[in-house]
Formats: sequence, C-alpha cells, structure tokens
Amino acid sequence: MSLDWPAGFGRTPSAERERNTSFRASLRQTTGDLATEMDRLDPDEWRPSIANQHTKSNGLPLHNANPDDPGFVLRWTKDGEQFAVACDASPRLRDNVRTVLLWVRETRKRGDRPVETGAANFAAAQLPSGDGGGDVVAAAAADHEVLGVSRDASDDEIRAAFRDRVKEAHPDHGGTTEEYGRVKKARDRLLGDGS
Repeated sequence: MSLDWPAGFGRTPSAERERNTSFRASLRQTTGDLATEMDRLDPDEWRPSIANQHTKSNGLPLHNANPDDPGFVLRWTKDGEQFAVACDASPRLRDNVRTVLLWVRETRKRGDRPVETGAANFAAAQLPSGDGGGDVVAAAAADHEVLGVSRDASDDEIRAAFRDRVKEAHPDHGGTTEEYGRVKKARDRLLGDGS
C-alpha cells in the first residue's frame, strides 16, 4: 500500500526530518484524539492515509504501524468541498499524525472566535476544484520553502533569500501583491522579529 500524498504538496527529504520530543501521547492516543476531532468537525466523509496496511477499520494507523514512509495524509469532504492536510516532517509516524491532529484542532477552534476573516478557516487545506478553475490554493508552502532556504537557515541566509525572492514577487517587477505578501510574511515569521 502506498501513501496517498496529495499532488502539489511538497515532501520533506528524509535527511531533513526531525524527531519531535515534545509530544507525549502514544500513536493509539493520537489516533483516538484525531477520530474525536473529526467527529467534532463533522465532515461528510474523511479518509486518512499511511504507507502500509496496518490500519484500523476507519483507516487510522494501528498502534504498532511503522511504515517505511512515516508521512500521514488526512483528506475530508465537507459541504461538497475537498480538503487535505499532510505531514512528513518527522521520521516518526506518530509525530506526523499528532501534527495533523493539532493543526485540525487549532483550525477548527478558530471558528469559535468572534472574528471575521477573508477566507474560511480551512481555506489553506482546500483542494482545487475539478473544474480547472485553478483559483483555490491547495496548501500554503512552509516559510522556508517560500524563500527557498533550508529549515535551519541562518538569519543572514534568510535576509539574502528574501532580497532575491522579492525581486520576482514584487508587483513592480511582474509579481503580485499576494506573492509579495507571502514572501514578506515568510521572512518575518522565520526571523521572528519582522526585520
């Protein structure tokens, strides 16, 4: 069985995967939490994917699943819209499942806040429609990918990459306001101080 990785989603090279030592829950606890979270989200349907057949009847990994590819994908449909969230940043399946769980939980909870935004809470996970319109972004790229730097790039490397990328992304140089904003936000988040 192969992992049903979404088209257009980048993969983390094996050498760049980092263990997450902050997660204390087991894979069994994590999959139980994810099933509960999906019940709260109340999608029309949902489907997890791992790279082997060690899964429960709902498709979530068994407590002893240990595929060669530790990536995890969660797809769901709600009100006719298709969504996907994928993670392979850790060499451990449990950590990737937990990361997806936390992203879904945090994103769902944002809907409980009395704020207005320009897009639905799960817009970042929305897959493109099949009509070829191409106006839906499948998922936001990681900040280091936006700038084309490694995950452990120094502040100087980040600033240099920003200067290079902004030349292409700025509206005065043929880019768009949206792309320029993504590049600037990626730099700001990576530097952590807005400079």
